Amino acid sequence: MISKILAINPGSTSTKIAYFENLNCISSKSLQHSAHELSSCGCVMGQYDLRRQAVYNYIKSVGIEQSNLSAIAGRGGLLRPLKGGTYKVNKAMLSDLRTGKYGEHASNLGAILAYDVAEPENIPAYIINPVVVDEMWPVARYSGLHSISRKSVFHALNHKSAAMRACVQIGKKYEEASLVVVHMGGGISVAAHLNGFVVDVNNALEEGAFSPERSGSLPVLQLAELCFTKGSTYSEVKKQLVGKGGLVSYFGTSDCLEISNMAASGDKEAANVLEAMSYQISKEIGAYSTVLRGKVDAIVLTGGLAHSSLITDSIMEKVSFISQVVVFPGEDEMLAMAEGIQRVFDGIEPELEYVPEL
Repeated sequence: MISKILAINPGSTSTKIAYFENLNCISSKSLQHSAHELSSCGCVMGQYDLRRQAVYNYIKSVGIEQSNLSAIAGRGGLLRPLKGGTYKVNKAMLSDLRTGKYGEHASNLGAILAYDVAEPENIPAYIINPVVVDEMWPVARYSGLHSISRKSVFHALNHKSAAMRACVQIGKKYEEASLVVVHMGGGISVAAHLNGFVVDVNNALEEGAFSPERSGSLPVLQLAELCFTKGSTYSEVKKQLVGKGGLVSYFGTSDCLEISNMAASGDKEAANVLEAMSYQISKEIGAYSTVLRGKVDAIVLTGGLAHSSLITDSIMEKVSFISQVVVFPGEDEMLAMAEGIQRVFDGIEPELEYVPEL
């Protein structure tokens, strides 16, 4: 029997959609939404009708019969902390997403749109490894300041998918493997994967190596000085750290290709900053290798920046003594969502139930 899965991924300015048959992508499109359209909707939930109509227009345009679909995958949004896996969309999940109980983000609409398409046809809707996946060891939560705990916020969907693909390549089961996985995109997250769980990971918004748009970890007293002696508001400082940090703070752009071209043309500062980013990523890999007691089956590099041989070669030069390095450029989120559902269909993983916090 052919498995037919529709995947829906709402982003900040687009809704990506893809149709798979037995994990082969038959059709896909990124449905763009203009700034005017989105601003006229107000809040994220106000965008529901706009995105819903775009999804149904796509389904009609490519001739997909909803009644023939096996399941719908929606991008996981901001929910309570969860262990990794594939969760069936239920009323409790929809309620938490609609009310923005754990925060507002375009991805909150993923499960809602998926359920909208699935429910009339009595087929299941799922989310797979949302950003709130939290499998951290208790010891990893300590920050060094009693009032602050480290939190698990990272690119869980791509981390888990890349880890599983690496395990196929090295001939090990994910549930028995010891991996350091690095997602390198607008944000950078480095994690220790042990026996199927992400036991420690940097919060991709506020820790670790600097990235194209984020400052990463900073000298804390200099950060305190920035906050208190220069009259900055919280929102101003936050924007400097997340959005205008990292490469943007040095060059005014997050375009790594542009900065790489600058370096290739002899711009020493561009070369130095790119090397510094690779250097910091390599240090994080070393740190997370110690979480695994140095027993690392593979180091996995993935995400958009993994397309750059300048970056991957620099990292590999520094960390290949630890273990073999596997590179999966890009982040195929649509396929990763379809794969999560297929693992449930094949009995490899159980279907999980979302239970709200009491």
